[in-house]
Formats: sequence, C-alpha cells, structure tokens
Amino acid sequence: MVQFHSDEVELIYGVNRVKPQSMLFTIYGEYVRHYGSEIWIGSLTKLMGEFGLSEPAVRAAISRMLRQGWLESRKVGNRSYYSVSGRGKKRLEEAAERIYKVDTGVWDGKWCIVSYNIPEERRALRDQLRKELGWMGFGMLTTSTWISPNPLGDRVKELTEAYEIKDHVEIFTAEHQGWSDSKLLVRKCWNIDEINEKYKEFIDTYRQEYEELADKIRHNQEVADSHCFVQKTNLVHQYRKFLFIDPDLPQELLPELWLGKEADQLFQNYYELLNPGAIRFFENVYEAAPSR
Repeated sequence: MVQFHSDEVELIYGVNRVKPQSMLFTIYGEYVRHYGSEIWIGSLTKLMGEFGLSEPAVRAAISRMLRQGWLESRKVGNRSYYSVSGRGKKRLEEAAERIYKVDTGVWDGKWCIVSYNIPEERRALRDQLRKELGWMGFGMLTTSTWISPNPLGDRVKELTEAYEIKDHVEIFTAEHQGWSDSKLLVRKCWNIDEINEKYKEFIDTYRQEYEELADKIRHNQEVADSHCFVQKTNLVHQYRKFLFIDPDLPQELLPELWLGKEADQLFQNYYELLNPGAIRFFENVYEAAPSR
C-alpha cells in the first residue's frame, strides 16, 4: 500500500505536538503568502510563540528551511526578513488549490499512469520521485507504476525535467480495461478505510469546537482575536495533513460511506467563523520589510 510523504509530511503526519518547521509551512501558506510572502523574524517568532514554540526552535526551523530551499532571507539594517522561495511558493499554491478545492464535476474515466526505471546509482532521486508522486496524489499500483484518476501529466513532466530523469520515466493517459473494477483498483492503491477513519477523527475533534464558537457568536459573546488565530491556524494545520493521505479521488471512485465531504464542510464552516479575528490578529503582529 502506498505511503504518502514529502519533505514536510515526515514532520507532521501522525505527530500530536506541533513541529516548528511544519507550523512555519502553515503560517506562510495561510497568511504570509497573501502579504508579499515576506515577514520580519520578530513578527514570525511572536506568531509562532502563540503555539508554545520558543525563539531558538523557530530560528532552527527557519535555518533548516533555508537549507532545503523553501525560504530565502535578506537583511535590512540589523533586521532579518524571510520570504518564500520560488519552490516554496509553488508548493504552497498547490496545497492551497487542494485544501480549498472546487468540485471539478464528472470524472472522464481516464487514468494518468507513471512508470519509471531509475538505476540503482540514482536511488536518491528514485526515492524523491516516489515522495513527490505521493504528494500529488498518485497511488502505487506496482513498485514502479503509479496511477491517478486526475490529469497530472503536465506536473509529472515538470518534475521529471527538474530532476533530469526524463530518460527513465514514461507518462500515459489511458482507460482501464480490466480486470478489477475501478473501486477495487482504488483499494489496491490506497488505504481508503484508513483515510476515512482519519476524516472521522477530524470531525470528532472539531465538530464540538465549531458548535461552541457558533453559539458564542449567535449570543454576541466576545471572542479574542488571538483565540481565533490559534484555533484557525491549528484547524488548517490539521486539515493540511490530508494532502498527504487523501489522493482527491473523483466522486465516482469513492465508497458510499465517505466522510471526506462532511469533514470538508465542517472545515469550511469553522474556518469562516474564525477567519476575521485570525486575520486581525495576524495584521496586528505582521511587519513587512521596507520596499526593495
């Protein structure tokens, strides 16, 4: 069964306590990228401090992200500012498209298939390709053949060009002729029951919080902006984990009892309640760099 990974997923999936680098991805993706993608380190450490993260831990996480190519830095006087790199922007945009996805309609019945034969001496690249395919939502049909019902061929082309492995990879768009029916094929490539259980856990965790907040708002009770910021950021942070386990299958391929839709609706409703206060708190803390 395929396991979904990426550079950051290993830091967050299945881990209860907040990891600094993982939370940085969430802060940049949910807030900073909408404000020029650059922020003063002092603002960043204050925002991260709301989650109990110390300044040394934040600085260490930033250093790691710089080394990995997710962030870029610049000094203005004695102040340091950090922005999302081109690579980081692309990853955050892809994540946002999937978190705030729009229903694409009826599936056309076509599968995107990726087959590769990468030499053992390039094993590191082979492993990285598998991680990236998992991030995109591909499932492993066989060791070197991965499939997705979504039209991802162009993104795979970009990836293989960037890794300089075009000679070792083939990409197809095809119809499945047999023998498994489509839903059984899905179960061969993804652990649907496990994903469904994760959605149930999400719903069980956040339904009561959402209902309590909605009740406070109905009764005009005050809710602190800092509370909205923490709750909304944690909400997005937890929901972002589904990017690494849910392949975003078309409705036609999902089981009858699928909790993804219910979880998505809960996420959107709770997000809308929290967002105004969270944005006010962020804007109060945020300090951008002077114009370049």
